[in-house]
Amino acid sequence: MTDLLQTKDDLRRAMRARRRDLAALHPDAAERAAEHLPIETLPPVRVVAGYHALGAELSPWPVLRRFEAAGARIALPVAPEANAALVFRAFHPGQPLEPDAARIPSPTAEAEALTPDLVIAPLIAFDREGYRLGQGGGYYDRTLAEPGLAALRAAGRLFVIGLAYAGQETGRIPRDAHDQPLDAILTESGYHRIRRDD
Repeated sequence: MTDLLQTKDDLRRAMRARRRDLAALHPDAAERAAEHLPIETLPPVRVVAGYHALGAELSPWPVLRRFEAAGARIALPVAPEANAALVFRAFHPGQPLEPDAARIPSPTAEAEALTPDLVIAPLIAFDREGYRLGQGGGYYDRTLAEPGLAALRAAGRLFVIGLAYAGQETGRIPRDAHDQPLDAILTESGYHRIRRDD
């Protein structure tokens, strides 16, 4: 386990630096990624969960606006406490945000809790098998493993897309048994659906 954690930490450091470079090289990447989203081929989305982009993370807002134009409500994740699953709360422009347990600006407890049909996940790196390297807190893995959301995924009623720069792809993400794979990857270069033999 220690070796795997060390490997993930090393990869995080290298890929964070790469992501900063990619952000400077591709300032229009978020808009280009949104253009590649095959929204017409996805199941109906009533609630789409985005995220509050930090640092060089690719902004989800161009993608979220496409879903909103198609009638979906927007939710943002909230970490209610450290090492807990995320909850998703309704968001609209101008709504007040406050830092959650992970210190990410998030909707307050007064915002309506929603269950998403589609989650857009940030990442530091990804591979072609759909595994992502996150910040290391395990929030998304814990959340997607929750019985309710896991059941929705198994039934094909929850879809998870990793949003990234194409240059964040790496050969193979080191993985643990609890790591939750993505259903698709969306970048400024295109959309890649992950196919699995169940």
